Amino acid sequence: MTPYDSSAAPTPAARHPLVDGFGRTVTYLRVSVTDRCDLRCVYCMAEHMTFLPKAEVLTLEELDRVSSAFIGLGVRKLRLTGGEPLVRKGFMDLVEGLSRHLRSGALDELTLTTNGTQLARFAGDLARHGVKRINVSLDTLKPDLFRTLTRGGDVAAVIAGIDAAQAAGIAVKINAVALKHDNADEIPSLIQWAHARGLDMTLIETMPLGEVEADRTDQFLSLEQVRRELASYWTLTGLPLNTGGPARYVRVEETGGRLGFITPLSHNFCEACNRVRLTCTGTLHTCLGREDASDLRAVLRAGADDAALVDAIRLAVDAKPQGHDFQIARGEAPATRRHMSTTGG
Repeated sequence: MTPYDSSAAPTPAARHPLVDGFGRTVTYLRVSVTDRCDLRCVYCMAEHMTFLPKAEVLTLEELDRVSSAFIGLGVRKLRLTGGEPLVRKGFMDLVEGLSRHLRSGALDELTLTTNGTQLARFAGDLARHGVKRINVSLDTLKPDLFRTLTRGGDVAAVIAGIDAAQAAGIAVKINAVALKHDNADEIPSLIQWAHARGLDMTLIETMPLGEVEADRTDQFLSLEQVRRELASYWTLTGLPLNTGGPARYVRVEETGGRLGFITPLSHNFCEACNRVRLTCTGTLHTCLGREDASDLRAVLRAGADDAALVDAIRLAVDAKPQGHDFQIARGEAPATRRHMSTTGG
């Protein structure tokens, strides 16, 4: 893959930070590199998904070019997501190419979110290319429940991946979606397991994104309620920690570990939003919970020069909505029809 040279792209105007219409500076880009995944989590996608044809997905060169343009505009944190990013052919070439921005100092962090199934194979290469921290999605440690929630996955492969990442010197944070009838009772033991291994953990409310077979009103578990229950037997000390995402963190004094809460339904976290999302098709979404969309693939494939690409990015960010309007109610359509696997986790 021939890397895109972002140093040649920014004009003096392009070096001004990306600021939306509400005065929020965008410094965090999440890039979905594929809509494909080797799991079929029940809250994320339908059991029988129709995946995108290759021609609709950005090439590795296009992914590098758009990501580098954002970095040239002041993005300091880049997270690669999917689907499952590690199933994308050539993914490590993309990581290697983007790592030049770490070496130059233009980028503070290159990271990814993964389901962990392929992590044992790639952890060493990720560390070698400057990835210092990753998120691993893991909703249960129970093998049978994991197979049910993922429609066939093996939790042992995920744990092996976490082991490999830690052995390579990569810090791992566990992301767990709170599901009322599946893992609610397991949350305390999952936290204890993570903290005993030196892993941070974040709990996430299920989000109304994409059509799935399950009724999300049955799945939804308020993290305000979970936090109250945890606080009834643990000491939760608030932390002024900001990792560039929407989580609010506490330290669990009894375990010594950090615990985050992402609450898009019970608490809107939009006031300080500094992130935008690029799908694997080149669609830029400036809000996870809105149907806003800007087609950067069309800009790229029309032969746009760097200045035109920068202009398209600025125009999209300027129109970033003030906030999402997630609601969850029986029989209601999801907030957006695009699946999280397409948007990027």
